[in-house]
Amino acid sequence: MRYSRLLLLVFLSFIGSTVPQARAQKISSLDRGRALSMLDNVAKDIQKHYYDSNFHGTDWNAIVLKAKEQIQSESSLNMAMADIAQAVVSLNDSHTFFIPPPRPFAHTYGFQTEIVGDRCYVLRVRPGTDAEDKGLKPGDEVASWEGFTPNRDTLWKIQYRYNLLRPTPGVRVLLRDPQGQQRQVDVKAKVVQHAKLQDLTGNNIWGLIRDAETEEALRRPRWAEAGDEVAILKLPEFLVDLSEVESIIHKARKYPALILDLRGNPGGAVESLKFLLGGMFEKDITVAQRVGRKEFKPEVASSRHRGAFSGKLVVLMDSRSASAAELFARIVQLEKRGVVVGDRSSGSVMEAKRYSYSQGDDVRVFYGAEITEADLIMSDGKSLEHVGVTPDEEVLPTAQDLAAGRDSVLSHAAALLGAKLTPEDAGKLFPYIWPKD
Repeated sequence: MRYSRLLLLVFLSFIGSTVPQARAQKISSLDRGRALSMLDNVAKDIQKHYYDSNFHGTDWNAIVLKAKEQIQSESSLNMAMADIAQAVVSLNDSHTFFIPPPRPFAHTYGFQTEIVGDRCYVLRVRPGTDAEDKGLKPGDEVASWEGFTPNRDTLWKIQYRYNLLRPTPGVRVLLRDPQGQQRQVDVKAKVVQHAKLQDLTGNNIWGLIRDAETEEALRRPRWAEAGDEVAILKLPEFLVDLSEVESIIHKARKYPALILDLRGNPGGAVESLKFLLGGMFEKDITVAQRVGRKEFKPEVASSRHRGAFSGKLVVLMDSRSASAAELFARIVQLEKRGVVVGDRSSGSVMEAKRYSYSQGDDVRVFYGAEITEADLIMSDGKSLEHVGVTPDEEVLPTAQDLAAGRDSVLSHAAALLGAKLTPEDAGKLFPYIWPKD
């Protein structure tokens, strides 16, 4: 899986450098036709494959017709892409969305945000950026982003719009520091232009591979200890080789207790999820019943039985924990296997398939869509979509914790297992590694 994903990253780096930039300029008849064709391809696959044939009571054909009319009157390609995205987003489904053509540049505002409870905070600020120069700091509350109020319902839409659909030269944010003082800040984006062409037959291919390997390293599991009795596993995503999952289970069995940190984990492959679940339970576990247009078999995780980790288990969650991470935590709750600690999770739990498309002859334009093909119903008869997992013990970092780099959530989890780990020391265990620009 890692090797295949490595090649995918190299491929995306290549195609991203061959697609012309979608500037906010007058749209040509060719680009307007391309936008209409993109909408048509995506709409047809949603009509054919979307798990709910009633589209939640909406008129999908009317939604598509409205998008076509809007594209016909748009003055820029950016807005045409936004019209396609809005049509798909109207289904209000966490796993169904439009993926516009990649841009030939890297674009970042230099800071990351997170919902804690019901408020949006600056989580971290990248060194050497305008955000750092303008004084943004972890723990600053983001009260407004370009006039929008970021919360659990809107933050992902803001990020989708400003990071993917319509990147801007900068953003205006209204901040509130941990002492309650408000200030308005204009943050300039950092834009790094890619080479217009990549020579994939010479040295450039090895540079792309090295960059992809670096990205892979950032997503690999990391271990720490709280004393001699408690292992701590930071799992950034459920895209890990099954052999690596086996290694995780083998290592966990050496300890009486395990803290599995799934904070910020966006999910990943169902096979990775099932393999890890099989290593944490001494019986087979039904992950979920899959409900869609066709009849599905339930997803079942086969147990390692005596080879499973049988010690105490604490799972950490936050608002960015999504999909497979949420399924894992909820199964731990339903099976009374351990304790879930932290914040309510994302509520983004469906089963979807990625569809890829391309247009053009001399210049290929690549785009895609992710389309939900099944809802996942847990053993309690409920779906986690738009609901999320409510932790057994809600422990939220304060603005002061974020500002000081303290991890009060991990410290609390260690205390539950009888280990001593201060919030200050916990905050140093897994330092964040910024990816390459």
